[in-house]
Amino acid sequence: MKKFLTISVSIAMLIVMVFCLVACNGGKGDFNTEELPAVEIEKAWDTTVTIPADFKAGLITLHDENSTYDKNFIDAFVSACNDMGVEYVISSGKAEDNTCYEAAKDLVEQGCDFIMADSFGHEDYIIKAAREFPEVQFCHATGYQAAIVNLPNFSNAFAAIYEGRYLAGVAAGLKLNEMIESGKITADKAKMGYVGAYTYAEVVSGYTSFYLGAKSVCPSVTMEVQFTGSWYDETAEKEAANKLITNGCVLISQHADSMGAPSACELAGVPNVSYNGSTVAACPTTFIVSSRINWAPYYKYVIAEVAAGRHPKTDWTGTIKSGSVELSAINNDAAAEGTVAKLTEVRAGIMNGTIKVFDVTKFTVDNGKVLGTDIVDENVVDGQYKESGIYSAPSFAYSVDGITKLNEKF
Repeated sequence: MKKFLTISVSIAMLIVMVFCLVACNGGKGDFNTEELPAVEIEKAWDTTVTIPADFKAGLITLHDENSTYDKNFIDAFVSACNDMGVEYVISSGKAEDNTCYEAAKDLVEQGCDFIMADSFGHEDYIIKAAREFPEVQFCHATGYQAAIVNLPNFSNAFAAIYEGRYLAGVAAGLKLNEMIESGKITADKAKMGYVGAYTYAEVVSGYTSFYLGAKSVCPSVTMEVQFTGSWYDETAEKEAANKLITNGCVLISQHADSMGAPSACELAGVPNVSYNGSTVAACPTTFIVSSRINWAPYYKYVIAEVAAGRHPKTDWTGTIKSGSVELSAINNDAAAEGTVAKLTEVRAGIMNGTIKVFDVTKFTVDNGKVLGTDIVDENVVDGQYKESGIYSAPSFAYSVDGITKLNEKF
């Protein structure tokens, strides 16, 4: 279960102020930031559908807006519902236990037509609610059971965040190259660190795609991963980042939800790539870029489908093309020169299919083995591991050579 770290009121208020500032200015304002050029988005939802005036949507989140992960879901939900003219109810701080089911039941009683839950451990309880209330559409992010339980009113969703992670990795690799060229480090010292919550495929897929992005521009890069055993534990995340820095990691990224790792990097002067939102306001000298899932296109898709009397896809995966995978503005005070131009080029390659994130010719696993050749896997198609190809949730869980896991108990 994901647990909140108990912190003092003053620190909690500081975190809220930091994220409010970031949300308000998107990492811009007086900061030396630069956006990637906009791309044409293919709307994922049926724009011809008329939404009933009494339509209501509900959202269940594990934490509240102090968690970057949950804040990302909440912000997109509010935005999508407002855009669609839909009334909404948010039920925050619901644990991965029967509390989630009770929250779902309460939202049904409040008249919600569509209910979404945002945490992996919520899935069983959302399925329980879906069985009990077949007239309500239930959706769950990060899960995998929709195709198994075969309930028309229950579906899973995720996004190809590996695309965003890969792009963020390219930015990291460019920074490493700059450090090598300036003499700050030698090529053999181009080691990144990664703070991960759990050893789930979702986390493994994320840090692997980040690493592969960095490796595509900095061939000598290696990476160490430290797991915390929690989605949100500021102390553990800060300690993990500090351990990685002590181990010689010269750039840090994360798949965890607090400001622990970014703040440790800012204090140590170590470049940082965050997740789920820009941290430039709190880390103006070290923050480079952040990737995130924009859930608004999915919310709009489901609202339109339910309003039209249809069930959404059993497994739905958003992409850069659908506006579901985004990068924050680049912090030019920390990023390498030319980062925006390079990311624009690579993003175009991902979108047109000339760049494949999990191209099996670009990496080996388990000490030299090649996926699709030495290891048979149904997900390997046309020379790439097709992430989110069977289920919407990430499935890549291989140990890629060049990445060292410092602990694996979680």
